[in-house]
Amino acid sequence: MSENLASLRESAYRIRRYAVRMGEVQGQGYIGQALGWADVLAVAYKHAMQLRPAEPEWVGRDRFLLSHGHYAIALYAALIEAGIVPEEELESYGSDDSRLPMSGMAAYTPGMEISGGSLGQGLAIAVGMALGLRYQNNPAFIYNSMSDGELDEGATWEAAMGAAHHGLSNLICLVDINNQQADGPSSKIMGFEPLADKWTSFGWHVQRVDGNDLAAVVKAFDAARKLKEAKPRVILFDTLMGKGVPFLEQREKNHFIRVDPPEWQQALSILDQSHQEGNQA
Repeated sequence: MSENLASLRESAYRIRRYAVRMGEVQGQGYIGQALGWADVLAVAYKHAMQLRPAEPEWVGRDRFLLSHGHYAIALYAALIEAGIVPEEELESYGSDDSRLPMSGMAAYTPGMEISGGSLGQGLAIAVGMALGLRYQNNPAFIYNSMSDGELDEGATWEAAMGAAHHGLSNLICLVDINNQQADGPSSKIMGFEPLADKWTSFGWHVQRVDGNDLAAVVKAFDAARKLKEAKPRVILFDTLMGKGVPFLEQREKNHFIRVDPPEWQQALSILDQSHQEGNQA
């Protein structure tokens, strides 16, 4: 496990670095989400999911649905780390004719399963996909990545009921609880606690863990995959926006980030220094 965690830390570090480099290309972006969600993406793409990087449409692959399409910069970083998208393409992020548009669109990017947004649609699509795989006797998993802001959407809870009704044990929902959305703190826009109890009452197997603790994230993914009960699974991840870059962590509003040009290199230097110190510890 220790060797695996060391490898995953390397992956999470690179995912954060790729995301910041893409942010620097445009001078702005959803960097806070990418930094906070990097540990979950590292575990998904480098530990849990069955993939063939050279065959992104392999029929036996696990599907990763990015319901919160504005997290595209984070997913692109994970796709680069997984070897599905070449690293050199990050320089084209958000540009005309790029395969990496600022909001995720399935028609453009290898490994992008759906065009995410408007928010709240991903889980309903995931339910349909999971049912489809069952009818095909395909053992692949569907992972639906979504954010706490999407819990405001009624369609999310309709899909949650449907998943439980059909006993979709091949569906794993990943919820980023960073308590931030465009209009302010998610918990103040629409209170969502007690969240674990709500998902449980909807018939789901529920785990809640620190999404920036790699060991806890690995354990949660493994438990979700190995569960024998015929019910969908949800992992609630408490994360910190801007994780790893203190001057971004401390921003009161970091849903969409613009920083001064020198600060991008400052962020990269902080990530590099923290990574080196972690390796020496």
